[in-house]
Amino acid sequence: MPGQQGAAAPLERVVVAMAEQRGHVGGRLHADLTSHIPSYRAVPRELLDQIWHRHFQRALAVLREGTVPAPEEFDEADVAWDRVARGVPLGDGLRAFRRALSAIRDLFLAEAAERGLDPVLVVDRTKCLWELADVASLRIAAVHRQAEVASALLDARRRADFVRGLLYGTLSAAEIHSGAVIYGLHPSQRYRAIRAVPNGDADPDTLERSLESHSRRYGEGALLTVVGEAVAGVVQVKPEAGDLEVTAGLGPPTDLTAVHRSFRAAGRLLEAARAYGLRGVYDLSDLSWRVAVVAEPDLAELLLDRYLRPLEAEGEFGALIEESVRDYLEKGRRIRDVARSAHVHANTVRYRLRRFEELTGASLDAPDTVVELSWALAARALRTPPRHAARRARPRLPTGFQ
Repeated sequence: MPGQQGAAAPLERVVVAMAEQRGHVGGRLHADLTSHIPSYRAVPRELLDQIWHRHFQRALAVLREGTVPAPEEFDEADVAWDRVARGVPLGDGLRAFRRALSAIRDLFLAEAAERGLDPVLVVDRTKCLWELADVASLRIAAVHRQAEVASALLDARRRADFVRGLLYGTLSAAEIHSGAVIYGLHPSQRYRAIRAVPNGDADPDTLERSLESHSRRYGEGALLTVVGEAVAGVVQVKPEAGDLEVTAGLGPPTDLTAVHRSFRAAGRLLEAARAYGLRGVYDLSDLSWRVAVVAEPDLAELLLDRYLRPLEAEGEFGALIEESVRDYLEKGRRIRDVARSAHVHANTVRYRLRRFEELTGASLDAPDTVVELSWALAARALRTPPRHAARRARPRLPTGFQ
């Protein structure tokens, strides 16, 4: 149309005049951003100049054509990833973009006024710039959030890979040191490997957050990850399970470079604790030799045959004998304490103990008998049916568990 053709030449002169000032306006904008948006001080000047050039050229195209590109035409993924990596919040990125568009708008208005551009055209192109700001802001926000999610997932994978490498002994000393610094561990301090499984309604993710939160609440280092249905990692102190239903094995303290050995111990302790139906966090001082009962089933069978199965022929009385023998060991071989606990006469206890010796041919005064019988009783506890009606209660175990 004639009107549009007549306006094209003055508009182009305005656009050309603006293009000549791109570097000067960009310099002022850089100073403005680093002064008013502190997070942008981490962005190198050359990167800001590249993005400024992109925004500036896009704005000039909008001024020339009078149309705004569709959202999908805005390729801001590289900028979003860079800002996320540098810790620039989305709000700061949007503020910086709007300051850039405001600088372009002010430059347009100044050049349009100096060259007498048609006021109707000035209003139209100013509206286009504001529409560009809205469309681009939405697109920037969308790709920034996508980059944040992707970055978080990548960080989580890297974190999990580091924890697994630490626990399985596949990292070099240099990798352990650098990873420890990144994830808040102290390379010079000692840590304990932990392997934990949730019970009840708890899930591994909740358990991970709970155990790590407990450690950090007391100023202690911890790094955990979910491995299948379990949680594994390193802690500095023994976590308190609290109300959370969990069974966990805790390895001995060691340097980070040797924590894979602690992790193997934690696995054996977890296996033992689960076999006994325990709830809570257990280390070697809690379970002691009972860990070996789980690992040596053939020996357990031998000792069950030797000390407990001969009692089964006595029926209910055999069960009472076993109960008295168990209490006798747990109470330091004090007969009166056993009688008081069972609400029977001391002579009744003596009779049951004597009958045990007759049936098994063993002497309760012999050290080997005490050791082997304790092992057999611990093995018996492994064969106790689960207490479905009272899952929160700790099952009764041989000496040392109570």
